Amino acid sequence: MTEDEKEKAKAAALAGIGAGVGSVGGATVGVLELAATSGSVTAISAGMVIGLGAAAGAGIAYGIYRLFKKRKSR
Repeated sequence: MTEDEKEKAKAAALAGIGAGVGSVGGATVGVLELAATSGSVTAISAGMVIGLGAAAGAGIAYGIYRLFKKRKSR
């Protein structure tokens, strides 16, 4: 495995971990949203919150990875 492939694998793994963490946070918010509103929020909107949490978590994790990678290379 080349160094470039190793870097891509690290970035993908960290983005996956971030997506998992974001999903948990999104699921928590989605469930609280469903519980707080008596029927006005559907499962679809709760699912959207979970998906957005996953996407945000992946993006944040990848951004942090890139930030630390730049600091390390200096």
